[in-house]
Amino acid sequence: MIGNTRSSRLAAVTIGLCVTVAYAQPAQYPTRPIRVISGFPPGSSVDVVGRFMSTRLAERLGQQLVIDNRPGASGTIGADIAARATPDGYTLFIMTSSQIMSVPVFKTLPYDPVKAFTAISPIGRGPLMLVCHPAFAPRTVNELVALAKSRADAVTYSSAGIGSINHYAGALFASAVRAQMLHVPHKGGAPAFLAAMSGEVNLMFATLPLSLNQIRAGKVKALGITALQRSSLVPNVAPIAESVPGFEARTWWSVTGPAGLPPAILKRLNMEIVGILKQPEAAQRLSAEGAEPWPLGSAAFTQVLHAELEKWTRVAREIGIRAE
Repeated sequence: MIGNTRSSRLAAVTIGLCVTVAYAQPAQYPTRPIRVISGFPPGSSVDVVGRFMSTRLAERLGQQLVIDNRPGASGTIGADIAARATPDGYTLFIMTSSQIMSVPVFKTLPYDPVKAFTAISPIGRGPLMLVCHPAFAPRTVNELVALAKSRADAVTYSSAGIGSINHYAGALFASAVRAQMLHVPHKGGAPAFLAAMSGEVNLMFATLPLSLNQIRAGKVKALGITALQRSSLVPNVAPIAESVPGFEARTWWSVTGPAGLPPAILKRLNMEIVGILKQPEAAQRLSAEGAEPWPLGSAAFTQVLHAELEKWTRVAREIGIRAE
């Protein structure tokens, strides 16, 4: 009898532990394809980096991740769709620095870029390249500054949209050299880059995923890089900071979800993404795009979003970036 009682108790404890583990782990996630919203068009740096991460994440999760491009308004259209989605882990969003930078520009956004999202993990970060059509006269940053100062709006630059990283970088540069340059916004980085590559506009502060291959093919000319040091990918391109002291601009890409993502699913996604970023392949793949892996926990990434929002709100106010 005593033996039977002990066996019953042991069985009850075992069952209890199994139930606890079952509820603690998202064992059934995911059971269907996951939608990954991108606020920029196919071919943009967001698309390139997002597709790399989606492919690797699909392999680890055992489910397809489907990219849903929703371009427009510096990514705010896609961000709004993602913010309104059900927080069940089946809608993810490739958030970039542009979503944070657009907040002080579009003061009536229907979502809060921090509170409306669950910060899952960054993917990577990298500098921009100042590029132009090969026939554009300036060959150096100093020659560009001289032209820009010759008369107002003598130089035009394209961007992925008002409030995008390309817009901020161009406005920061114009402010730093005390010149006026005409901003020409587009619906995404790819069309903005094509405008610079074709000579429709003079310049673009383009992400390296967009510009590296075209620089190497001679289809665009690189005048400078927005990092403080030279890049091993383009060692002959000098930092803009050598001509404009202190000038620096970096972009980043991340995976987020709607606010209220279940903790177990958040933990699983962060674990898988960080695991991908710590693989040698990720460093090689992102390095080829001029970026570096940026693995962080969810709490640390949330702090980054708060700091970025405070920083770019201040910059927008100081240099007068606003909806045009």
